[in-house]
Amino acid sequence: MYATSMFSPRRAAQAAASYQATGLEIQVAGADAHRLVTLLFEGFDASVSDAQGALQTQDVERKCRAITRAMRIVDEGLRQHLNLSAGGALAQDLNELYAYVSSRLMLANARNDSEMLGECKRLMRPLHEAWVAIGQKTEVSR
Repeated sequence: MYATSMFSPRRAAQAAASYQATGLEIQVAGADAHRLVTLLFEGFDASVSDAQGALQTQDVERKCRAITRAMRIVDEGLRQHLNLSAGGALAQDLNELYAYVSSRLMLANARNDSEMLGECKRLMRPLHEAWVAIGQKTEVSR
């Protein structure tokens, strides 16, 4: 009986989440600014994927948590740190894109719409890829 409860799917998922959180804390602690933004993009993608999975299994609580996490990453992690006064048109365009993605996430949550979540991932993917490419060029030039 002990072994069954110790290795239940729920406990295994909790343990995995705990290990992932610890790994992320270690990455964040030693990260430079560029790596932190990369982690935000990765977290966004993982959160939206988690929300899509929760929609498939009809896990409403998990879906809401995952979408809320994705919205916080966009609003508090990416959008809030844009320098609109010095960033010019690019910063303004990113601000508008982030606002749009955030509103689509909210609507996807209300409508249980996996296609809207997919749209958000598709919109953010080129930014993530470009950000990673910038980091690779910077590492090569050092």
